[in-house]
Amino acid sequence: MRFPGFALLAAAFPVSFAATVCNGYAALCSRTYDNVTFIGAHDSYAVDTDSLDLSANQNVDVTAQLNAGVRMLQVQGHLINNDHIELCHTNCGLYDGGSLTAYLTKVVTWMNANPNEVVTILMTNNDDVAVNAEWLTSFQASGIDQLAYIPPYMPLPRGHWPTLGQMIDSGRRAVLFLDYMANFQTVDYVFNEFSNMFETPYDSTDSSFPCSVDRGVTGNMYLINHYLDYSLVSILVPDRANAATTNGVASIISNAQSCSAGVGGGRYPNFVLLDWVDQGDPFTAAKQLNGV
Repeated sequence: MRFPGFALLAAAFPVSFAATVCNGYAALCSRTYDNVTFIGAHDSYAVDTDSLDLSANQNVDVTAQLNAGVRMLQVQGHLINNDHIELCHTNCGLYDGGSLTAYLTKVVTWMNANPNEVVTILMTNNDDVAVNAEWLTSFQASGIDQLAYIPPYMPLPRGHWPTLGQMIDSGRRAVLFLDYMANFQTVDYVFNEFSNMFETPYDSTDSSFPCSVDRGVTGNMYLINHYLDYSLVSILVPDRANAATTNGVASIISNAQSCSAGVGGGRYPNFVLLDWVDQGDPFTAAKQLNGV
């Protein structure tokens, strides 16, 4: 099953484009961005294979994540010395994943080597930094600004997005979201997350992942936070031991179907955010959700 009304949505856009394979599949070239399910890496910069490191969320780095098929990258940004954005887990004393500029430079390098891929970056603005301040510095220094999709207006409702093929042909195939402090008037390629999508609850300790709206409003695209935590002395930590099951096809499809039948309004999620993306079989699940 794919989203109802896809034919009507696609008809609103020209279907002639040069790209013949988009995000790995020819069928996705004619699919609008808002009608595709993408696998995402939660705290994609927080990498450590040591099971005793409770601040890590991934086993492999951002380049390996992208090579595997991840097409949404989520990061937490913290302002350091009123000078630059650093990628840290809760705080930089707990886990410091390096600068946003260095991280985005790796993403740009990968995207330049893979010109038929659309990649989404979801950024958490922990210190409420204005988008045209240190964030903008990193966008420009890394070169991601030259790849960023610029919408005609914001927010961009469902049915108004281009196809993946159109984005790839234009060269504007990085979609940037900021949870707070986005401003279309000052940086026109950074979307306000919650004006354009909603999220399900995060840090779930229930492996059935009950589906409800946590932030944002229904009717937009949506993201399911499909990563499992457990309580350790009243502190929620990532459940590495059960990652293969959590990221398995059965678990992801069940969550997607539950949301589609409820708050998703008959639509599968646009983004499935995971810890330990190298575990389980999330990309087979995405293939099924996309009907390819």
